[in-house]
Parts: sequence; structure tokens; C-alpha cells
Amino acid sequence: MNLDSLRARVAELEAQNRELTESAQHDSVGPPRVDGPRKQRWRAVVSGLLIVVGLILAPLAVLGPWVRAELVDTDQFVATFAPLVEHAEVQGFIADQAMTAFDDNVPVKALVGELFDGLTALDLPPKASAALSLLEGPAAAGVRSIVESGVSTVVASPQFSTVWENALRETHSRTITVLQGHPGALVSLSHEGVLSLNVGEVTGQIKSELQSRGIGVADAIPTIDRTIIIVSSDALATVRSLYLVAVSIGFWIPYVVLGLLVVGVAIARKRARTIAWTAAGTAASLLILASGVGIGRAVFVSSLSPSIMSAEAARAIYEQVISRLVPTIAALVLVALIVMVAAWLAGGSRRARALRGIAASASDRAHRFLDAHGLDTRKVGHAVERWHSGLVVLVCTAAMLVVLFARPLSVGLVAWTVAIMCLLLVVVELVRRPAGAEADATVEPVEPVEPIGSQQQRP
Repeated sequence: MNLDSLRARVAELEAQNRELTESAQHDSVGPPRVDGPRKQRWRAVVSGLLIVVGLILAPLAVLGPWVRAELVDTDQFVATFAPLVEHAEVQGFIADQAMTAFDDNVPVKALVGELFDGLTALDLPPKASAALSLLEGPAAAGVRSIVESGVSTVVASPQFSTVWENALRETHSRTITVLQGHPGALVSLSHEGVLSLNVGEVTGQIKSELQSRGIGVADAIPTIDRTIIIVSSDALATVRSLYLVAVSIGFWIPYVVLGLLVVGVAIARKRARTIAWTAAGTAASLLILASGVGIGRAVFVSSLSPSIMSAEAARAIYEQVISRLVPTIAALVLVALIVMVAAWLAGGSRRARALRGIAASASDRAHRFLDAHGLDTRKVGHAVERWHSGLVVLVCTAAMLVVLFARPLSVGLVAWTVAIMCLLLVVVELVRRPAGAEADATVEPVEPVEPIGSQQQRP
């Protein structure tokens, strides 16, 4: 066995010893003299209870912020619903509704009939009168066809998309202003469900408009402090209360769930194993949520009568509404699986220790290869080695913050974040200069010792 093989074997044994020590620190049951069996049992029960509650609430931690964003953020609401008008199925639905309103309010047959009655009264020849009576039905159908074609063209035009988006933005903005009770709003909704119009705001806007047009008498318009009750209903109070509760829960529930899981892991006896099982449970909980979203699609489409909306239009609307929710669920499932694998690798199982030993041996070989080719990091490597743990924590924390706060969250974003994190960790591992590396590099190769008596046999 040569010197390089011995060095590699020593490095591998040292890595295994180091990993065994860390595993004993992380996964040890704890000194029985300090924590008795009863205390250990209570720690396990409390830890399990907190984690189970966190896993049950995990779907709400995903749904809450999504619902809150749609309720509070006008830009988010418009970004979700504005593309609906680009779907052919939704365009057909809007055109059908417009034609239904046209048929209900415009008596095309009666109008065409009056026109033909007037033509008949002109004392036309009998053959012409007979021909007019035959043309009355096709003429009415032709008028409706022209209107229907025009409606379909308008709905599919870019101008209608702009009108649709502006209408969504204006409607959502005004609704939020009313529900949140912004001071100075034109329309306000009290906690008792009283919807009222602020006359002072109306007169103020009228006064400003008249003054901008140079009408001097507008200066005489006084300031009016008066509100007019439009409607009072307990249902409006319920809507306002539900809105405020949904907004509040949507903000706090992710932090509550994260806190439950973190505390549950922190008081657990075997943390690495607990993290792995918690991550697996989180992935399973989110997959259940994803299946619920799929079931909701089928229920939503089947619950609508074909007379109200076609199945294709209903499906397009549902898909657009959940277009930001599904990628978020998929990304969080990927994060949970990555955490599960990382926690398993950090655990004390035989396979995990073997993989860590292989990684340590590969790192040692890479350092020797770089040293042999003059790529010694020297002072930088010693500094990285000194702050190695802090750098690893910094890189992992930065990746975690990106996943937590980046919006919209997607599988691609998570994959790129994890890839960059792994690349940075590999760079840190290659740049670091382990203690004793220079001494190993300066050791002169040992000449093989010849057996005694071999020199006497030489001529």
C-alpha cells in the first residue's frame, strides 16, 4: 500500500469518526441522569403533538396567503382573472350572455315585422306582398346573425381585453375600499352592515371638477358632512367580518405553522430523524391538498348546469383561478422532499454515514488533486476553513429565505435555488483548506527499505 492510499484511508477514517461524533450529538437520547424517562416521554409527546397540529394546518398555510393575495392585492387579482378573456371558451360564454341580454331587451322579430307591415301597406302587387311575407323570417334571423357576429368580434378583440382588465381593476379596488373601510371613501360599510354614501365626498368631487373648468360659482359650494344610508343588512356585516378574518388568517397562518414545526423539532430527542419525518409528513399533507384541488375542479365543473355555462368554460375559469396555487403546492412539495433527503443524510443510519464518508473521501482527493496542480488556496482556504460552518449556514439560510419570500413560487425557482445552493457549498468545500493539509503536501516520499542481506548479494 503506497503513501497516497494510506492518506486516503486515514482521511476516510477521520471523516467517519467525525460523522459518528456529530450523529451522537444530534441523535443521542440524552444523559439519563439529567432527563429521566418521564421527561423524555413528555418531550416526545409534546413534540409529536406540535408537529401533527402543524401538519394538519399546513394546507391552510398554503391556501391562506393565496386567498389573502386575491382579496387584498388588486394587481394580483387582475393578474389572475384578466387572462380569462383570452380563452376561447370564456369568450364564447361572454358572447352568449351578451346575446341573451340582447334578445331579452331588443324584440328583433317585432321590429322587423313592423318594417314589413309598413312595406305591405304600400299597396304592392300580390306577388310582391307574398314575397315580403316569405322574407320576414330570414330578415329577422339575418339581423340577429349580424349582431351576434359583431358581438363575437368585439369580445375577441384586444380592445375588449383592455376594457375587461380596467373593469376588473376598478371593481376590485372599489370593493376593497368599501370592505376595509378606508377613511374618505365614497362608499363605506360599517361593522353593523350599513352601506352608506358619503355626500361630502360627492360634492367635493363635483366642486373640484367645476373649478377645473373655470366655473367661478363652484367656489360657493360649501363643505358638506353628511352620509346617506343606501342599504342595511346583516349579510353585509357577515361579508365584512369574513373578509377581515380571511385576511388576518392568511397573513398569520404560515408563521403559526412554521413555528409549530420548528418548536416540535427543537424539543424532539432525535432531531435529524424528526426533521426527516416532518418533511415527509409535510409533503404528504400538501399532496392531499393538491388532490383536493383536483377534486374541486371536477365538483365545480359538474355542479354548473349546461344552461348556465359550458363545461369547457367552467374548466377554463377554474384552471385560471388556481394557476398560481398549483405551482406553489408543487414547489413546496419539492422543498419538503429535499429537506427530507438532507435530514436523512445528516442522520446516524449506516447508509447515511457511509455516504458521508464517501463524500469526505472525495473532498480529500479533490484537495490533493488541486494541491498537486498548483491550485493551493492557502490563506483564503484557511479563512474559509475557519468560517466553514458559518458559510454553510449562511448559504442554506439564503436559499431558505428565497423559497419563503419569493413570489410567485414555482418548481423552477426552487430547482434553481437548490442547484445554486449546492454549487456554492461545493465551492466552499473545494476552497477550504483543512488543518494539516500543508503538512501532508510537504511530506517527502519514503524510499522503500531493502531487505537485509540484499546489498551483499549485489555484485
